[in-house]
Amino acid sequence: MVDVSWSLRCVDCGAAWGGLDVRYRCDCGGTLDVIHDLEALKGLPLMQTFDERRASRDRLDRSGVWRFRELVLPLDQAFVTTRPEGNTGLYDSPRVASFAGLASFPLKHEGENPTGSFKDRGMTVGISIARRLGMTRVACASTGNTSASMAAYAAMAGMEAFVFIPDGAVAAGKLSQALAYGARTLMIAGDFDVAMDRVQEVCRLEGIYLLNSINPYRIEGQKAIAFELLQDLGWQVPDWIVLPGGNLGNSSAIAKGLGELRQMGLIPRMPRLAVIQAEGASPLYEAVRDGCDLVPFPKASTIATAIRIGNPVSWRKCLRGLVASGGVVERVTDAEILDAKAVVDASGIGAEPASCATVAGARKLVKAGVIGHDETVCGILTGHVLKDADTAAGYHMGTLSGIDAQRANPPVRVSADIDALRAALSR
Repeated sequence: MVDVSWSLRCVDCGAAWGGLDVRYRCDCGGTLDVIHDLEALKGLPLMQTFDERRASRDRLDRSGVWRFRELVLPLDQAFVTTRPEGNTGLYDSPRVASFAGLASFPLKHEGENPTGSFKDRGMTVGISIARRLGMTRVACASTGNTSASMAAYAAMAGMEAFVFIPDGAVAAGKLSQALAYGARTLMIAGDFDVAMDRVQEVCRLEGIYLLNSINPYRIEGQKAIAFELLQDLGWQVPDWIVLPGGNLGNSSAIAKGLGELRQMGLIPRMPRLAVIQAEGASPLYEAVRDGCDLVPFPKASTIATAIRIGNPVSWRKCLRGLVASGGVVERVTDAEILDAKAVVDASGIGAEPASCATVAGARKLVKAGVIGHDETVCGILTGHVLKDADTAAGYHMGTLSGIDAQRANPPVRVSADIDALRAALSR
């Protein structure tokens, strides 16, 4: 294959690899970064170009990922598979801000992507590079969103897709997407970490292209969340960006993108990152708290299935971004997540449980004085409210075990009598 303008580099030892090498880890075991020639881009009017593309009718410009292609992946457009993704809303709800204790708290809703989660931003790049490499089969382990996204993009590209999911631990809305888009879905006995281990081995043995966030090209697509958020803000840098942490690919991606903008002099500073984990799946929180390497949770447990991950593969990349930005890690309980979700949903925005760790975590950090009331804070919502409709219904119906729903809005049973119905309106 011909040379390309990017390369791969190990996060741990710094070893370099060709940009079209099919690998996900270095020989030392470290994860990989995609390295761009940023010096060659300095001096170009990139922000002006990105803004002009936002009004374009070109299929690449319409994508909230490929609009930023110089910083994402300068790939021949013949290989690009796009729906398009991105162009998600930024919502500033006074109700959510008040709940979090902030003067303002705009939320970037990645649940508005084509398959309902931020995974589409990474998957458009992952599938596109798979096409460039001549791959015809792709696979992933998933708690639901990755499988839905991969299945959709693989179908568009005419590829076979194989999904490894933990049996009984994926929300029905997400599972139905993988099935509907035609992926061969394998329900594995064990949790996500077992599925992740098995899919890596199967891909190695079968020559299937792996599309979990250990794939460095997934990270490149997800960087575009940061680029588009800053574009939404008129390229003004907020004080904080708050987001959920599961496998930690998204936080790694956002930190990488912001760091590259800073390195090129396109922004004056990096915002601080706050990564929020669920209490029952918070190995990064414990590693940072104890000042040691990450120790996997043997069995992660949280109602927020999208972040129910005990051994996140991108933790070193995430930690690098936290250090670079002066960021923090916090954890919240399932009850705190669901109460925050009730506020987000009742604001007319709506999001899946894992997304709402963002709001619960911001509230906790404001109460602790880590985030100031008047600081500029943006949050990332990662998935659509319908991704896990059963949990939303269970919260309001009072059927979730161990959850004291503080903000439940249960339905009211009433007869069909008009007077009874009118009376029910005022209760």
